[in-house]
Amino acid sequence: MAFLIIGLVLLAIISFVPQWWTRAILKKHSQPHPTLPGNAHAFAEHLLNKFQLNDVRIEELPADSAHGDHYDPIEKVVRLSHQNFHSNSLTAIVTTAHEIGHALQHQANYEPLLTRTEMVERSQWLQKFSGIALMATPVLIPLMHTPIIGMVTFAAGFIAMGIPVLIHLSTLPVEFDASYKRALPLLEEGEYLNKKDMKRARHILTACAMTYVSSSLASLFNLWKWFSGFRR
Repeated sequence: MAFLIIGLVLLAIISFVPQWWTRAILKKHSQPHPTLPGNAHAFAEHLLNKFQLNDVRIEELPADSAHGDHYDPIEKVVRLSHQNFHSNSLTAIVTTAHEIGHALQHQANYEPLLTRTEMVERSQWLQKFSGIALMATPVLIPLMHTPIIGMVTFAAGFIAMGIPVLIHLSTLPVEFDASYKRALPLLEEGEYLNKKDMKRARHILTACAMTYVSSSLASLFNLWKWFSGFRR
């Protein structure tokens, strides 16, 4: 019981503290910038032209969208939140640079991005299978007295818990590369930000990176907890 309580506390720390910190950092730098011209939309269009990303589009997410800023490698679209799309805040500009970093990865055929995209596409039908199998198990057990049902249940559960782990782990190098090897050099070499704002930009990207790290750790913890429970 004590180990369970400790595990739940650790999970809460891993899951919520980095997210809380990230929200605080993004909010801190979400005020209009006094010197940066234009907004994130204009900045994104400028970067697309500069790096000749002619097949990439910019879209504004609805104000009530459940999705955050992201790059869609399948449709080749950089989607910015309603708040960032119209803002010239440091948060909006740095976030835009990060998402354009993903588009630059795609342009360069960056292998981890391509692998993650393929993994996400394949995981959709695998998770559908696991969901159907888990729902069907209570019905099949009384009808079919065979160890195969137990194997199917284990496989379905492992897929449901294991796929998020693989996706989160594959996301880490992609996100770190987009932030530190694409976005930061892009901002610095283009002299879009002064030295003080560059330090703040690194702080913003580090805070965001921690949410991916915490998500990976949380998914690993959930997989371990499920596997431990299954063994009992």
